[in-house]
Amino acid sequence: MPGTVLLLAASPVGKGSLVDAASVLPVLAAVSPAVLSGTDTANVVELADPLEPQAVLTRLRAAATAPGPLTVFVTGQLQLDRRQRLPHLALARTTPSTVRYTGFPWHWIREELRLRAPGGTTVFVDLHADAETWQHLATQPLAVGPGARLYGRIAPPPPRRTLAMPTYMKSVATILRSGHRPEPGQLHQQALARVAGEEPEAVRRDLVLTVDSPTPAVPAPFAAAAPTVHAASPWEAPAPFVPDGLRSEAPASLASAASRSEPPAPLAPAASPPKVPAPFVSADAPPETVPAPFIAGAAPPEAPAPFVPAASLPEAPVPSAASEPFDSHAEIASAVEAGRHGDADGLAARWEEDALRTYGPGSDEVVHWMEVRADLAMFAGDAVRSCRTWLAVADARLGAGQSPDAPGVEAAVDRAHHQWGRIADAGPARELGSALAELRRRVPGRREGALRHVHQRLEQLRAGQRVG
Repeated sequence: MPGTVLLLAASPVGKGSLVDAASVLPVLAAVSPAVLSGTDTANVVELADPLEPQAVLTRLRAAATAPGPLTVFVTGQLQLDRRQRLPHLALARTTPSTVRYTGFPWHWIREELRLRAPGGTTVFVDLHADAETWQHLATQPLAVGPGARLYGRIAPPPPRRTLAMPTYMKSVATILRSGHRPEPGQLHQQALARVAGEEPEAVRRDLVLTVDSPTPAVPAPFAAAAPTVHAASPWEAPAPFVPDGLRSEAPASLASAASRSEPPAPLAPAASPPKVPAPFVSADAPPETVPAPFIAGAAPPEAPAPFVPAASLPEAPVPSAASEPFDSHAEIASAVEAGRHGDADGLAARWEEDALRTYGPGSDEVVHWMEVRADLAMFAGDAVRSCRTWLAVADARLGAGQSPDAPGVEAAVDRAHHQWGRIADAGPARELGSALAELRRRVPGRREGALRHVHQRLEQLRAGQRVG
């Protein structure tokens, strides 16, 4: 099966830049796609100093929903948004005061990748952080999803008036140009060895990221991870709304319940069922892509088990919210892949009912399964049910005391907005639109114009009703 490779290099234009990120692209581009991916053939997407977070999100989502292995190479700098204290990958127009709107939220990466099959995603990063972000990362490590491997290094800001070089990523590219692709972990160690040779201070200075398992690891000082080095071998109104903070519609809700210790990252436009939504995205935005079969999304750390209809499950264990959820997620994923949407929703409904009995209304476990069912409705093409469920999720989170700008609340409202935009029947669209408008007054989201967009479409729907 062909692989997919995403090459992303970004940093602010001007004096705000800490690293010459784009300089690594020519070196990576010189490596054959097959070697970059580790597959016989591969599709390569390159993003050099992108301007808009939405453009990056679109490419990332397309890559994340493609079948087959995915390898992502990210080079650039990290900055914190001053409101929520979340790390963002700085893009060309990013400044310290506009990070929240012009940077690419790192948690979007986690949201887009968290549903991919375990072991099918590898991410290499070479990042530089400003002083504030550097301190933040000491206690809040980066993560890229429960089933993805992460390798690379994060370096502190360089001296003033100095532009750092992406030495680690260039080392990775240089090793791959030999035509041989070592195993990711070995490639990582070989690159670290080269970095140590070119930048001796990196051994004491940098944070090394080495996540071989589904559970994110706290970055360790460079020295702690300098193991044995192996010899290198040779936006507009009528358009579907996709708020800035939406995650891919690939249901992040189906990720392992174990990964729900943190709220669903804000937003990355809800991925796409039939195709990815286009929110306030400009007319020249790239075409939406149709998510690949649920293959990539599904299960947590174990491969999805073949789906067996309920009628033939006499010996299957009765769902229990207190038990390990991996098998249930795998069965649901398999059912979606096979087009058995009713079976998938039935399984999720059983788990939701069990969570309700075990943990009570409004609990994280119940909300999780509500989100799963909202995503399953999306995959089944039932935008009305998906929108209605996402609205219920948002109400549940707000009712539990979460603030209107909490990531999970914003994500639920954004996804409800996106699904509402896909409703063709005027009746349900008017009904749910009124509920969405009311909710949007409380949860405006990360982009201006969301509430205005709802009012505009509602007016169009009402006008159509009067004409009819």
